[in-house]
Amino acid sequence: MKYAWYDLIGNIGVASMVFAYLLLHLGKLRITDLSYSLTNAIGALLVLLSLLYSFNLSAFLVEAFWLLISVFGLIRFLRSQRNKQPDHNQ
Repeated sequence: MKYAWYDLIGNIGVASMVFAYLLLHLGKLRITDLSYSLTNAIGALLVLLSLLYSFNLSAFLVEAFWLLISVFGLIRFLRSQRNKQPDHNQ
């Protein structure tokens, strides 16, 4: 089996997602933390990048949904931060 650079990128992505999930269950991260969604989004992007070179439809679908859900989490985090800021216009 040939181990290419894109395999390494994909493995780093998988490791980051699994590590974030572990930290979630250890209570070191919360699901609403920016770092949790960001780590998952970056991990999914890295796996998707690796799939451009060695495509697998099932893996692509899982990672595409993982990325979309992570982006949703990022948007919710940013909206919650914006709502916490005081309104200086009044």
